[in-house]
Amino acid sequence: MIKDLSVTFKEIVEEFKLEVLYSPYSIENIHIKTADVNRPGLQLAGFYEYYDNSRIQIAGKAEFAYMEQKPIDERVDAFDDFFSTKPPVFIVTRGMEIFPEIYTVAAHYEVPLFRSASPTSEFTAKLIHFLGIKLAPRITRHGVLIEVYGEGVLIIGDSGVGKSEAAIELVKRGHRLVADDAVEIRRTSDITLVGSSPDNIRHFLELRGIGIINARQLFGMGAIKIDEEIDLVAGLELWDSSKMYDRMGVDNRFISILGVKVPHVTIPVKPGRNIAVILEVAAMNNRQKKMGYNAAQDLLERLGTSMEPQDEIVDFLDESSM
Repeated sequence: MIKDLSVTFKEIVEEFKLEVLYSPYSIENIHIKTADVNRPGLQLAGFYEYYDNSRIQIAGKAEFAYMEQKPIDERVDAFDDFFSTKPPVFIVTRGMEIFPEIYTVAAHYEVPLFRSASPTSEFTAKLIHFLGIKLAPRITRHGVLIEVYGEGVLIIGDSGVGKSEAAIELVKRGHRLVADDAVEIRRTSDITLVGSSPDNIRHFLELRGIGIINARQLFGMGAIKIDEEIDLVAGLELWDSSKMYDRMGVDNRFISILGVKVPHVTIPVKPGRNIAVILEVAAMNNRQKKMGYNAAQDLLERLGTSMEPQDEIVDFLDESSM
């Protein structure tokens, strides 16, 4: 299930070292639900069409220079109209002093006031990036996420097929574990997915016959990573002799997660196959394809055969059941 997310303003205050000028209630109770922010220049000039009062409001040098030119009574009216919309918070940048009337109307409408020492554009860009990550649409998927040669490989498959065993061998070979059993996947842009582990099970692995292990404690800090972009989905399944598996790799196969297409391979598992090595090769081959080289096409051209690759979405994750 896609989660409805919010960020407490306490997280933002701690991340950006904001100064609390006024807050009628605990900043832990201020919840931000949109990654969009607003600079209220038009609103202070009296234009409120298309104004979204659920956004964080950021005022910088331009807004204050404009308001400074207004007579005091017009300035009070403009601030009163603006704060009457009750935005979640009002942030002043560049460490500027706030007009006294702002304190008055903010207290009247119970709108929290904060101040940042950073330049307006820099602060705004960093805040949007921070909120974009925190509020990105996300799902939780059963699987293992591991970084292999810089590629984020999401290993999926039925319980007991050997996902964790493959992961632990990859860790032993110098790669880094991100998540085992439950992978929290965030769509941070229209083309990017980032996976991480839920906090309460981060760094832990379950190995049948051994039990629970902590990869960070056992293999050190170099064996783990907090999050990673998902570049490839590898589906493990028990070998089915009646099934035809891809032996060429000409066509591009994808799986859709949160509307983002990710390259997908199916790897059959049976005794004697070294799944960790196969996953390493799959990761390197995926990187080559991203860089424009397809070994299957190269071979066909050398044999005098031309074949255009076809894009095929082989599966969609059922987001409603997660």
